[in-house]
Amino acid sequence: MFKIAWHPIYIHPVPENHRFPMEKYELLPQQLVRQGIVNEDFFFEPTEGMVYDFGVHDADYLNKLFNLKLSRKEERASGFVLSRALVDREIRITNGSVEAAVSSLKHGVAFNIAGGTHHAFTNKAEGFSLINDQAVASTHLLKEALAKQILIVDLDVHQGNGTAQIFANEERVFTFSMHGAKNYPFHKPPSDLDIPLQDETTDREYLDLLTYHLSKLIKKVKPDFMFFLAGVDVLAEDKLGRLALTLEGCKARDEIVFNAARKHEIPVMVTMGGGYAPDIKTILEAHCNTFRVASDLFH
Repeated sequence: MFKIAWHPIYIHPVPENHRFPMEKYELLPQQLVRQGIVNEDFFFEPTEGMVYDFGVHDADYLNKLFNLKLSRKEERASGFVLSRALVDREIRITNGSVEAAVSSLKHGVAFNIAGGTHHAFTNKAEGFSLINDQAVASTHLLKEALAKQILIVDLDVHQGNGTAQIFANEERVFTFSMHGAKNYPFHKPPSDLDIPLQDETTDREYLDLLTYHLSKLIKKVKPDFMFFLAGVDVLAEDKLGRLALTLEGCKARDEIVFNAARKHEIPVMVTMGGGYAPDIKTILEAHCNTFRVASDLFH
């Protein structure tokens, strides 16, 4: 039985034009149970407070963030209205990714309902990302000798610019991103492998590219741990995505990643990332498919 990090404190004050569907974090656990994909025993609440090393971020930046001292310019770049509740939320989400990563070593796969904050740099917040949860979790695994070589598979439609910058000089973490070439972020620090996609990329092209590159990377990198950022903003309906994947294509994407992990016996920890379709039902169904595929393979 794999584990899913979740806690009910997700909705906080945000700008009125903030289109990120925060409600999905509340609805997704209910939908997973309602569809019979998991039951309540699968969920765990992450530890509260600073219990892990957040040293991938600069001390000065963390000090400003934790003391609510970001400048107005820095706050605007984050996309959030800074508050104590928001910072506590981000810490707990990050703890959830660390604890889910450790859990996946036992179960083969584990999830964080939130997470995927790949736009957080060492020294700044950006794009609704204050703390880079997969970066913190990666360094925890390396520091505790729980992994030796990590592959981050970032399939959110937006390039993981913060993750790329954080691990630019870390040979033990290989960053792989498939994303919209013309989409946010407009400055993209190079990942170890970036696959920029043109607008309106369809299922077939996307899935062929992913199959080819992921297979080569597993042989080249030889990872003993994998992080998967499973953003569903690749869907054609997505307001911020600009690609043209169907629900079936997005599910096939997940199958490629999970089948590769299963075949090569690589534990994988999954974060949900983006999803901005106008209909919340579409977002939930795409996310449920990710859990459904993992349940079929690992449960």
